[in-house]
Amino acid sequence: MNLTSMATVATCLALLGAPQVLAQTADPAPAYDAALAKRLGADERGMRNFVLVILKTGPTRVPDGGERKAMFAGHFANIEKLAAAGKLVLAGPFEADPAGWRGLFVLAVDDIDEARRLTATDPVIIRGEMVAEYHRWYGSAATMMLPGIHARLLPKATAEAAD
Repeated sequence: MNLTSMATVATCLALLGAPQVLAQTADPAPAYDAALAKRLGADERGMRNFVLVILKTGPTRVPDGGERKAMFAGHFANIEKLAAAGKLVLAGPFEADPAGWRGLFVLAVDDIDEARRLTATDPVIIRGEMVAEYHRWYGSAATMMLPGIHARLLPKATAEAAD
């Protein structure tokens, strides 16, 4: 048997064993976790209600300087307060957007009225730097796990600085 034939036989044997290897390394089907579903507020589909808040450029730009710094410090403090209360599960800015989209909140609330009450406390809304647009969203209850997962991605020094 020449080297080419041996390589062909070895490749065929490897391919025949590949399904076994893949089956051994594949994750088993996840088991339903009723306690987790209840804790996350999941319905029978594993979903729940949220409200997406799109923050857009408002009518009043606060000038650069100490007042603007204080406003954004209050904005970030508000984000932390809502996250600690379990109401805010995702937040972040958009890249520069010609339509004026500035940021996104995903709030774990059932209705837009509650979302309005929560965002009304944010200094960027109070000052008119941004305005909020609200949309009901029905998404995976696993979204509730994002803050905990995100915290595990922060290096210790960064996490301590955020406290």
